[in-house]
Amino acid sequence: MDEQRFLEQAGLHTDDQFVPWSSHGWYLPVRPRFTFDPLFHAGAYYVQEASSMFLEQALRQTVDLAQPLRVLDCCAAPGGKSTLLQSLLSFDSLLVSNDVIRNRVAILRENMMKWGAPNSIVTNNDPRDFAALQNYFDVMVIDAPCSGSGLFRREPEAIGEWSPANVQLCSQRQQRILADCWPALRNGGTLIYSTCSYSREEDEDILDWLTTDLNAETCRLDLDPQWNIVETRGKNGAWGYRFYPHELDGEGFFIACLRKTDGGSFIPPRKMNPPERISKKEQEVIQPWIRQDVPLFFFRHQEQVHALPPTLAADLPILQSACYLKKAGITLGIASAKELIPEHDLAMSTIIAADLPAVELDHQQALQYLRKEELHIDTTIRGWALVRHDDYNLGWVKILPNRWNNYYPKEWRILRKE
Repeated sequence: MDEQRFLEQAGLHTDDQFVPWSSHGWYLPVRPRFTFDPLFHAGAYYVQEASSMFLEQALRQTVDLAQPLRVLDCCAAPGGKSTLLQSLLSFDSLLVSNDVIRNRVAILRENMMKWGAPNSIVTNNDPRDFAALQNYFDVMVIDAPCSGSGLFRREPEAIGEWSPANVQLCSQRQQRILADCWPALRNGGTLIYSTCSYSREEDEDILDWLTTDLNAETCRLDLDPQWNIVETRGKNGAWGYRFYPHELDGEGFFIACLRKTDGGSFIPPRKMNPPERISKKEQEVIQPWIRQDVPLFFFRHQEQVHALPPTLAADLPILQSACYLKKAGITLGIASAKELIPEHDLAMSTIIAADLPAVELDHQQALQYLRKEELHIDTTIRGWALVRHDDYNLGWVKILPNRWNNYYPKEWRILRKE
């Protein structure tokens, strides 16, 4: 489905529904029940707060997106900013999406899998672990854990959890995260820092600390006056940008861009384990399943074959030397000299071949599939097949003479009834 058709089906027709600082962001007229929308599960869109989409402007105005970039989204779960970043980066760029909390990484991995890009890696690390990759990243995005005062309108229960003591605790945590990650940003690299807090201790005071203790250089962004974003400055003159719900259509948000002014060249670790290559015969088995116009590098990890852009092959062992990788590129499946047993990751990906056997499902059939219920549809197809809804892939089935085997991930299945 093309973007225009998707927007029409979602009821998005007029310019006043367009998020003004975003290329592809739209305000929804009503909040849908996303659980029961097959296109949400297919990764056709991601729902994100409009103020957060200003990340696009921060990135476009501070880096050259046409160049291959190494980008770290340090506090990435559940994945809103990572999916936005992924949509803006070039094919040869690398996005590392990280979160320190294990169960949040599972949600992050799921959302990045649904987004389907091969140049994405998901990690589960404490920010201090990235210090081992000195001068490695070109861009670092830190949407820091905060006291959450910017969400009071949307989440009134957050008011009861707010306190001056929590603001101080969050400010200290934010400084620790920034200080731990800072060595991994290269000289001249861009830091994009954001919170959903109104407190100066978590916003402008952090900018003062960055420019004083870490010698960061502030970056001023161009704003359209009609956006009603409030430009602010710290005591040291660092520029920040505040979003107030009574001034614009968005929740409370703060964002700033800074540039690193010191650091040397990245030196790869001495000890690295090269990825395990697959055989030529296995590559021949894989080829019919993937697009032939996309260059890819194949490697094996724990019996599964994975694919990355070839320009990122050298980055894989570097990241493995310092990080716990939860997802690297696209997991294609288990390959032998005779067949490929495909993974769900491949079905969701942008590298999957367009001419594979597929069955189109209506809305109710799609929900049956997403609940891992049995399907009974007349078709002459036998063996592995994709199931789709409105031309978007939902996953795999294996069609046998007497039944369909549903291979939708058990942990993702819809448990609720409409």
